[in-house]
Amino acid sequence: MKRIFSSPVFALAAGFCLRLFFVLKFPADPGDTVLYEQIAAKWLKHHAYALDVHCVITPVDLRMPGYSAFLALIYALTGRTGESARLWVMLAQIAVDLLSCLMIGALGAGLLILANKGGSVKRVFTAALWLAALCPFTANYTAVLLTETIATFWTAVALLFLIGVAANSNDLLFPKHRWRWEGNWSEDFRFFVPSAGLAAGFGALFRPETPLVLLAAWLSNAFLLLRHGKAKHLLRVILFTTLGCLLPLVPWAIRNALTFHEVQFLTPKYSTLPGEIVPRGLMAWESTWLFRVKDCYLVPWKVNEEPIDVDTIPARAFDSPPNSATDEKQRVAGILTQYNEDLTLTQEEDDAFGQIARERAARHPLRTYLWIPAARSVVIWFTPRIELLPISGDVFPLAQKHDEDPADQGFTVLLFLLNILYVGLGLLGAVKLWRFSAVVRPALVFLIIFIVLRTAFLTTLETPEPRYVLVCFPALIALGAQFFAGKPSPAFSN
Repeated sequence: MKRIFSSPVFALAAGFCLRLFFVLKFPADPGDTVLYEQIAAKWLKHHAYALDVHCVITPVDLRMPGYSAFLALIYALTGRTGESARLWVMLAQIAVDLLSCLMIGALGAGLLILANKGGSVKRVFTAALWLAALCPFTANYTAVLLTETIATFWTAVALLFLIGVAANSNDLLFPKHRWRWEGNWSEDFRFFVPSAGLAAGFGALFRPETPLVLLAAWLSNAFLLLRHGKAKHLLRVILFTTLGCLLPLVPWAIRNALTFHEVQFLTPKYSTLPGEIVPRGLMAWESTWLFRVKDCYLVPWKVNEEPIDVDTIPARAFDSPPNSATDEKQRVAGILTQYNEDLTLTQEEDDAFGQIARERAARHPLRTYLWIPAARSVVIWFTPRIELLPISGDVFPLAQKHDEDPADQGFTVLLFLLNILYVGLGLLGAVKLWRFSAVVRPALVFLIIFIVLRTAFLTTLETPEPRYVLVCFPALIALGAQFFAGKPSPAFSN
């Protein structure tokens, strides 16, 4: 058994079996899948990043081009498109996710090497690899045609290179603490910094917020370097990571300049089809009460497609000072009555939602700008993550749900506890790593800033889906693996 659990081959084999199980038993088909498939098919057939809009092939910038390019490549290699190619796409995603597991193992080992020269590096690598390979939350997304799997891979690669950047910054300030890297500092700098930028740039082709990982690195390096008067080094890190990040995005920016007559390296914040309005008022109103993904099914994911019943909206969406709860609910009901007539949100209706949002924010600013974002943070981190599985996910009331559907309730509770286990291991590993050595602390601070920054960004989205936080799992798992490290070498402890 010891030989099995110490072997990377067995860990990867177990990870492959878990992912194949999800692919064969629980393939998912969310709404965005069809959008990516249509763009990929048009790209392959008509050589245009476009969609059919009113039976006319129309260039769009709704999503970053990376995932559609990935689909188009699979279509070209297999000779299949759309639904008939989905199995091949999922198998390719399994391969990418297993590569992510190796990157996470290397990230965990790199953190320990930076902290402590000891014999437990292999154990940490193996622990990180097993934790990543058996993580059901990332494995589940290989069975769905969305960007999470590949975005997670590129984020793991960027994190690994940025740990190298942190190590080289340490070498500059503390030369006696070399990071087991032969050669001089300038050679390491030329390797790690642009490579980190390139990885973030390739990741941005799939998820436009991926460069947040670079911002986290800049902030952590600024705290370390400016304190020691190394502003030039910080500027070089910012410059070369930025150039590396922009390089993969240049073709997309040129395409947008030629097609839409504006240079944009990323997709617009609010992507709409021609003729659609940006529902800023509706989104502002939702930001005063919506914090669970199940609430997205009640309003935002129905807009312009389905009727919306005001009675299904949670009571917290309507304030209740004296004589105001009924009035506010009636105002929303009046707006929805007009909307339900043609299932099209007009500018006047959106403006009415915006007015209600401003009133609610003025009455309870802390709720809008603090408590709702905090609740969103808790939900996206501490959730059973069952949105892609055919189970109800209802846990409370415990006795009633156990009588109605004990299997679904039990599985949901199991996933909920597994999620807590991964988060808890990450916290314990971070504490242990902090105590190992002062040299590793800048890298640890970088990972923490990245997780916090990414989480804060997600709370600003109109639909706070738990899947968006999965790109933080490489950092979380690499930190969790430190829990299995041995005692630090006294020569490297501070």
